[in-house]
Amino acid sequence: MDIFETCQLVNELIVGGEEHAARDELIKLLAKVESDGLSYSPVVNRLIRDVGLFPYMETSTATWEDRYVFEVFKADVGGDEPITLHREQSRLLNALLSGKNIAVSAPTSFGKSFVIDAFIAIKNPKTVVILVPTIALADETRRRLQRKFGRSYKIITTSNQSLDERNIFVFPQERAIGYMNALEHIDILIVDEFYKASASFDKERSAALVRSIIRLGSISSQRYFLAPNIAGLSESTLTKGMEFLRLDFNTVFLERADLYRDIGKDEGKKSKALLGVLSANSGKTLIYAGTYTNIKRVANLLMNSRKPLRRELLDHFQSWLAINYDANWELTKLVSKGAGIHNGQLHRSLSQIQIRLFEEKAGLEQIISTSSIIEGVNTSAQNVILWSNKNGQARIDDFTYKNIIGRGGRMFHHFVGKVFILEEPPPEAPTQLELAIPEELLGSLDANDINLDFTSDQLDAIHAYQGRLRNVVGADNLAYFQASDVFQSSNASLILRIAQSVSAEPTAWNGLRNLNSSDTNRWDRLLYKLIQLQPGVWETGWSKYVAFVKVLAGNWRKTIPELLEELSVQDIGIEEFFRLERNTTFKLASLLGDVCTIYNRLNQGREIELAPALSKLAHAFLPSVVYQLEEYGVPRMVSRKIHAAGVLDLENSAVDIRGVLQEFRALGIGSLQKAVGDLDDFDNYILRYFYEGIESKGRYFAAESN
Repeated sequence: MDIFETCQLVNELIVGGEEHAARDELIKLLAKVESDGLSYSPVVNRLIRDVGLFPYMETSTATWEDRYVFEVFKADVGGDEPITLHREQSRLLNALLSGKNIAVSAPTSFGKSFVIDAFIAIKNPKTVVILVPTIALADETRRRLQRKFGRSYKIITTSNQSLDERNIFVFPQERAIGYMNALEHIDILIVDEFYKASASFDKERSAALVRSIIRLGSISSQRYFLAPNIAGLSESTLTKGMEFLRLDFNTVFLERADLYRDIGKDEGKKSKALLGVLSANSGKTLIYAGTYTNIKRVANLLMNSRKPLRRELLDHFQSWLAINYDANWELTKLVSKGAGIHNGQLHRSLSQIQIRLFEEKAGLEQIISTSSIIEGVNTSAQNVILWSNKNGQARIDDFTYKNIIGRGGRMFHHFVGKVFILEEPPPEAPTQLELAIPEELLGSLDANDINLDFTSDQLDAIHAYQGRLRNVVGADNLAYFQASDVFQSSNASLILRIAQSVSAEPTAWNGLRNLNSSDTNRWDRLLYKLIQLQPGVWETGWSKYVAFVKVLAGNWRKTIPELLEELSVQDIGIEEFFRLERNTTFKLASLLGDVCTIYNRLNQGREIELAPALSKLAHAFLPSVVYQLEEYGVPRMVSRKIHAAGVLDLENSAVDIRGVLQEFRALGIGSLQKAVGDLDDFDNYILRYFYEGIESKGRYFAAESN
C-alpha cells in the first residue's frame, strides 16, 4: 500500500461526496501505518480531520489548525482529563445538551458510552436512569461510571437500595419496576438497545421494557434511546416527541471473508475452515455459534484439535472451575485450550470473569457464544467468526447479523476487524423499527392516559380486561392495583389468572406461609400450585423442577458440586442447574410475589407475610448480599470463604449491599486476603477484579492489565 496514492484516493472520495468510503480507505491506511511503526504525516492528519475522526489525530505531527480542532472537540467525560470526541459524537452530545429527546442508531464501534459520560459530567443531572438489557451490561456500565462518578453519585444496580441526593440507576427493565413508586422525577432516561421494546426482537421481555419506558418516561425531563443498525423509526407513542438520528459513522473497517461459498453444507469443510482461521489469525476472536448445541460442537472441535496453551492464569482458572463447579464440564476442559463460553444461562459472575480474561493479554483467546455476546456486553475483538446463521431455531436476520459482525474491530485497539463468514448470511434488509404497546401489557394501563395514543381496538381491549378483573377483585381493588403498579409481571393475562385462582380457591392458597418454613417437604403442594399458573415457562418437568427448588434451598450451606451430586438422581447437570436457578430467582420469585400481593389484597385482615420466602427465591437461597455480590464479580464460593473466616458477616440482613461494599473498601484487599487465608490464586485474581470495580479509581488491577 502506497501511502501517498492512498491519501490521494481518500481525498478524491471526499471531494466526490463519498465520505463513508473515504473513511474506510483511511482507516485501512491507519492500520498499515501503525503496523509499520510509522508516524502520521501532516497530510494523513488532515484527512483524519476531514472525515471527522478527530480522536485518531497524531498531534505531534499535525499542523496547528488540526491541533486546534483536536482541542476544540475535547469534552469532559468524567475522567482525569477531557477526551477528544469524533465529529458525530460531538453532534450527538450537543443535541442532548440542548435538551432534545433523541433516539439514535449508531454502529457498535461508535463510542456511545462516551456521550453518556460527557452528558453526566457536563450537565450534572441529579437523577439518571439507564436501562440495559442484561445484568452483565449493568455491571460493565456500573464499573465505568463508578470510576468516573462514584464520588459524586450513588450508583444503584440492585433492588431495594435507599436513595441519595444524586443517583445513577443502572439495571435491566425488570429491576426498574421496583423503583417506579420511589422516583418522582428523572432528569434523563437512557434506554440502551431500545429495539428490544419490540416483540419482534425480544418477545419474552419486550412488555417489561415498554412498561418501564411508559412509566419512567412520564416523569423524565429528557429521553435518550440508543441502538445499532436501525434504518428508520416508525411513529410510536413510546417515542413521541423524540428526534431520530441515524449516524452511519464507522470508526473501524470490517474486512470480510465469505468462506461459506467454498464450504457449502459440508460440516467437515466448515470445521477445517474454523481451525484454519484460528491458526492463521492472531488476536482475540469471537465465535458466534448461535445455539447451545453449536456451542458444544465448536467446543468439542477446539478441545479435540488444539494443544493446551500452558498459561498460568488459565491453568488457575481451570483448577478453580474444577473445584467449584464441575471437573467434567466442557468449559472446565476448554479454558486450557484458550477458549471460553458465553451464554445467557451462566452465573453472572462467571460471565464477567470470562470477559475480563478475554481482555487480558495472557487470558482467553476465543469466546464461543450465543446472541448473549451481542446484547449482554460491550466487548469487541480483532476477529469475528460466524459459525452459524441461526439464533436458536430461526435464522438470523440482517439486523442481528450486522450486530454480530459489528463486534469486529475497536477504536484505539484494532483499526480493522476481520470477519469470517462460515454460513450464508441473511439478505440485506434495512430495519424499520416498529414499537407498539404489547397486548399482554394493555390491561395494566390507564385508558385515560393522555400521553398514550391508544387505538380504538386497544381501548376496547383495556376496558374488556378491566371489566373481567373488576368482576374478580372488585372495583376498589382494581383501582388500587392500577394506581400502585405493584405487580412484578408485565403480563396482564397472568395477573387475571392469578386473581381468578386466588378468588376461587382462597383456602387452597392459605398454605402459602409454608414456603417460609425451613422444612422443604412442606413446600410441594404450593410449588405445584404456583408453577401451574404459568405451565409453559419452567423448561423442564414440573416434578423435576420442584425437586430442584428443594435441593437449591441448600445453596449457601453446600458447594455446587455437592448440590449437583444430590441433583444427579433427577438427571440435572451443571448447565441445567444454571437454567433452573435463573428460573427460580426471576420467574418463580416474581410469580410468588404477585400471588402474595393479590392474596393479601383479597384477604385483608388475614394477610400472609412471605418476605422470607420471597427473599430466598429471589436470591437463589443465598444471603441477599452474597447474591448481589455476584453482580459485582464475586462468586458465592469466594463469599463463603470470606464469611467463614469471620472477616465480614455476609449473613447479616441488617446490612445492605452498599454497607457491605463500604466494609470491603474500609478493609482493603491486602487485609482481606491476609485475614481469609485459604484463598487460592484465582480467588485472589477475582478479588482484584472486584476491588477495581468498586473503587472510584482503578488501582488493584493495573498489574494484571499490562
